[in-house]
Amino acid sequence: MNEALTDQKEQSQPVEQSMTLVSGEVGRKVAAMGGTMTFKARLGAMFQALRPRQWTKNLAVFVGILFAKRLLEVAPLIHTLLAFIAFCLVSSFIYLLNDLLDLENDRRHPRKRNRPLASGRLPISWAVVAMGCLLGGAALLTLAIFAIPLGGQHLPYSSLGGGDLLFALVLATYVVLMVLYSVRLKHVVLLDVFIIASGFLLRILAGAVVISVVISPWLYLVTILLSLFLALNKRRHELVLLQGEASTHRQILKEYNLPLLDQMITITAAATVMAYSLYTFQGPTGDHHLMVTIPLVLYGLFRYLYLVYMRMEGGSPEEVLLRDRHTLATVVLCAAVIFVVLYVLPS
Repeated sequence: MNEALTDQKEQSQPVEQSMTLVSGEVGRKVAAMGGTMTFKARLGAMFQALRPRQWTKNLAVFVGILFAKRLLEVAPLIHTLLAFIAFCLVSSFIYLLNDLLDLENDRRHPRKRNRPLASGRLPISWAVVAMGCLLGGAALLTLAIFAIPLGGQHLPYSSLGGGDLLFALVLATYVVLMVLYSVRLKHVVLLDVFIIASGFLLRILAGAVVISVVISPWLYLVTILLSLFLALNKRRHELVLLQGEASTHRQILKEYNLPLLDQMITITAAATVMAYSLYTFQGPTGDHHLMVTIPLVLYGLFRYLYLVYMRMEGGSPEEVLLRDRHTLATVVLCAAVIFVVLYVLPS
């Protein structure tokens, strides 16, 4: 492993140097243009700043409708789609806010310096206006959810004001929590990764309340553990990539080291497998047929650990999902098996 890390360090030096040259060239071009970038180019930079690849995280909203066996019903599906788009908008709002707050640090980062705001391709004024539009769009989508009835006589959240109101509260809670994370909580050791995990938990909760269903507590536990696993691997990747300058780019990294992160990664990986296995055994969904997906979950976790420890990846889970064919195929196959078990096989 030490040899692998040494090789990675040697390989990363020319890459980082080339990134520095590219970033400097971009900065010089932007300065030379004197703000004369075309409108189309700035729109492209804006779209990149919204981080559309990160929207894959919001697919967690569909967990509720999938496991509640309502994926083929029109009204719940429309509610879930609107909720998914609303989370895409507010998450992009958070990404823009975070880029504005970390502007100076990003300009010193070997990769983040090429982001639209850090490189100067996207004006700050454009980002501020876009943030207002994103929040406004999410609010309109939430009102649309209120306007579309779900139907059904008995709804489990009626005593709490209804699922639509709870969705609005969950969405608002997500925004507030992520703003606090961007401003302060990301600098608090351990709490930073728990906040990241809570973001995924809120997505699944939102997906459940927006269609007024109750899903197993085991799924919430699996979500927390898996999210912690991904967040800890991201911290590990940052330490390996930035090496001795890690705390300069992200202050909280000085509170972590590789042995500590490796132990926590091992714990969360094992706990995730156990929690998911217990869900398939004891959960009310699937009549225990979901046990056939346990090997796929194991393989997916093992593949991710292989990419983190042998390929030095893991800094961006959504990029791993979209780039690594083994991981993507495992996720697609697992989702397909779950669909067959819940919607095709007899109960």
